[in-house]
Amino acid sequence: MPHTALERRRARLQQPHCQTCSLASLCLPLALQLEDLDQFDAIIRRRAPLKKGEMLFRQGDAFTSVFAVRSGSLKQVTSVGGEEQLTNFYLPSELVGLDGIDESSYPGSMVALETTTVCEIPFDRLNSLAEDLPELRLQLYRSMSKEMRDDRRMIRLLSRKTADERLASFLTGLSERFRRRGYSAYSFRLSMSRADIGNHLGLAVETVSRILGRFQSQGLVAVSGREVNILDLDTLAQLAEGEGCI
Repeated sequence: MPHTALERRRARLQQPHCQTCSLASLCLPLALQLEDLDQFDAIIRRRAPLKKGEMLFRQGDAFTSVFAVRSGSLKQVTSVGGEEQLTNFYLPSELVGLDGIDESSYPGSMVALETTTVCEIPFDRLNSLAEDLPELRLQLYRSMSKEMRDDRRMIRLLSRKTADERLASFLTGLSERFRRRGYSAYSFRLSMSRADIGNHLGLAVETVSRILGRFQSQGLVAVSGREVNILDLDTLAQLAEGEGCI
C-alpha cells in the first residue's frame, strides 16, 4: 500500500481513467464532454481483478452500485426454489447490477467467468451526478432500456424458439456484441462453458453439443474447444429468426 503523498499520487496516475479507456465510447461516458468526464471519473471506484469463479456480489446483497465491465466477462446466476438459472452474460463495456434498483437488492449472483476487472459506480453518486448532466442521465436510461429489451428477447427465445434457433440466436447475438466492441464478428472465444450455455438457453449440455456438431456439418460454424469461427453468418441469422430450412 502506498504511504507517502508522492506514492499515492503515482498510484492514482497508474489507475485507468475514463478519458484513456478504450471502452469509453461504449460505456456510460458515451455522450459526455471532456470536462464532464472528469466529474464522472471522480465517482468511480476501481476494483481489484476478480479471479475465475469469484463473485462480484451475491443474490440478496444490498444494492449499492452498478458496475461497468472493463475486461473479462461475468455470468448472472439466480437461485429459484433451490435451482440455479443462468440469466445473463456480461461483456466489456456492459453495465451490471441495474436490475437491483427496484427492490434495493441484487436479484442474482454475479460470477466471473475468467479474470475480470470492473469499474464500480456508487449508484447514489451516479444518480446525483445525472441530475446535473442530462447526457449522462439519458445514457443511463438507454442502458436500462437495453436491459429490458434483452429480457423480453430472452423470454421470446425460451418460449417460442426451437433448440436450434435458440443456439443460433445465442451465437449471432455474441457475434454482434463482439462486433460493436471492435472485435471480429466471425471469430471469438467463448468464456462460458457449454453447460453454462445450456443452462442459459434451457437446453441440456448434450443438446448444445449435438446442435454445434450439426451446425459444423452444415458448414455454419467451425468449433474447436471454446474457439468459434462463424462460416455462414447470414444463414445462421436466418435460422435464429426461424427462417432456416436446414
